[in-house]
Amino acid sequence: MQNISVFCDYITHQKRYSIHTVTAYKKDLEQFQLFLNQQYEISIAKEVSSIIIRSWIVELIEKEISPRSINRKISTLKSFFKYLLKNGLTDTNPLLKVITPKTPKRLPVFIGENEMKNLFQEVEYSNDFEGIRDQLILELFYSSGIRLSELVNLQINSINLSTKTIKVLGKRNKERIIPINENLIELIINYLNQRDKKETKNSYFFTTKKGEKTYSKLIYRIVNKYLNMITTASKKSPHILRHTFATHMLNNGADLNAIKEILGHANLSATQVYTHNTIEKLKNIHKLAHPRA
Repeated sequence: MQNISVFCDYITHQKRYSIHTVTAYKKDLEQFQLFLNQQYEISIAKEVSSIIIRSWIVELIEKEISPRSINRKISTLKSFFKYLLKNGLTDTNPLLKVITPKTPKRLPVFIGENEMKNLFQEVEYSNDFEGIRDQLILELFYSSGIRLSELVNLQINSINLSTKTIKVLGKRNKERIIPINENLIELIINYLNQRDKKETKNSYFFTTKKGEKTYSKLIYRIVNKYLNMITTASKKSPHILRHTFATHMLNNGADLNAIKEILGHANLSATQVYTHNTIEKLKNIHKLAHPRA
């Protein structure tokens, strides 16, 4: 199929495309070209029809290529034929009649309730500054669903022990108030006592052992370290604890709108993804409990 090299050179000079994307585009187009040569003995873009493209999709499905990868390849073809049309190299776009395969929704990964109990009841934390800080970080993630960036930028004056709340500055500089429980308050007081001994000059709530502001990689390492002790889950990150907070809240009867407000989601659809985990749990309960399941 002609003009593949010209097209790849064209998108290479477009600032919005990375080298990785250009390489992927070229690979997809070369795969399609090979298919055309082998199955239809076609080498001219003008001869490509929607039926031919659909037959390629069928072949990809039979080879057990994932829907996500197939959709990426179709997206490559769309960009290629759009380029050909724009430059008068073809007069039709066969992709207009092609329906892409549905991509299954990825359910949020979360840690089980028993595993989270083990994290706070079975794991031993050192009684020094780092041990107390690390436990508080884990508790805060799980108790509030706070984002990693929000935790890193949390200020000392964001914590209000009298009202048992923390003030979080979320996306688009939108503030929200999150309630905290008694156990968390006790940990906060203990941590602040340790923090005061360091005579830290900055106003950030969480600091390194040298009294400097924490950073994302450090928090990620802390979470990964302790989650490795209690779970074999493939993903062990601060965001997994956010998913875990929302899923456990929903499973234990919390209102979806309340979870939305605590998480700081702009709309309810972003929060509704957690209902899929709850539905899966109900399906398993039904399967185990119903005599005809």
